Amino acid sequence: MTSPAPFKRLDFITLLTDFGLKDGNVGVMKGVIWNIARWVKIADLSHQISPQNVAEAALILRRSAPYFPTGTIHVIVVDPGVGTSRRPIVAQIGAHYYVCPDNGVLTMMLEHAEAEGESIRIIHADNPHYWLPEISHVFHGRDIFAPLAGHLANGATLEALGTSLDNPVRLALAAPKRMEYGWKGEVIHVDHFGNISANIRHEHLGEPAQVQVQLCGFTIEGMVKTFGERPPGELVALYGSTGNLIVSVVNGSAAKRTRAKPGDPVEVKVLT
Repeated sequence: MTSPAPFKRLDFITLLTDFGLKDGNVGVMKGVIWNIARWVKIADLSHQISPQNVAEAALILRRSAPYFPTGTIHVIVVDPGVGTSRRPIVAQIGAHYYVCPDNGVLTMMLEHAEAEGESIRIIHADNPHYWLPEISHVFHGRDIFAPLAGHLANGATLEALGTSLDNPVRLALAAPKRMEYGWKGEVIHVDHFGNISANIRHEHLGEPAQVQVQLCGFTIEGMVKTFGERPPGELVALYGSTGNLIVSVVNGSAAKRTRAKPGDPVEVKVLT
């Protein structure tokens, strides 16, 4: 597949971090970007990723990035290896750009691009000309990733930012398993409302007439299409907006009810 046409200037940047909002770090990154490319519009995807949780960041990125305009630069700073030998990278995947540590956070984006035949270029961003002059050992979001995004938006080419890289780190993500009775998967995310997402998706299950969903000792009979189909307080299973199987409590928190956490097993028995 041919690469997208190059962009002279890019107008949109997103930020995805585990920084929270208390300490000013997110605002500082925006200041660095605007000092280089002050016209850029910056969207906050999330700054509430669980600390050092690269897999969670990878999931939120995969769910969010496709909804942004062509040419958007996505800056991801969930970086437990900050200050070590891990590489800063800039990637063009399809028609979007990604600036992040090389720690597997792009795994889902790369897998999707490969499945769809989209173009992929990855650069080890090792040219310090595009960093801040002084580099902290603990805040590469400010000193490396934010300026890289600003310069990229300002028209810097990938080739100028560093050297080509063809072996990015990838996470070992669990896939659901087809069983004789149905599917066996695991919890991959718990959202703000306490809804529990599994790695079992609509393309695995389809629309079976009757199922049992088992999670943390709880059994849910059947699936619903909307929360409103059952009374408040009832534990239900349904497909979420991303196509993943989710377990929820109507007007409540399934996470509090079940105490489920990422990695816990989820089984779906197809009865008819």
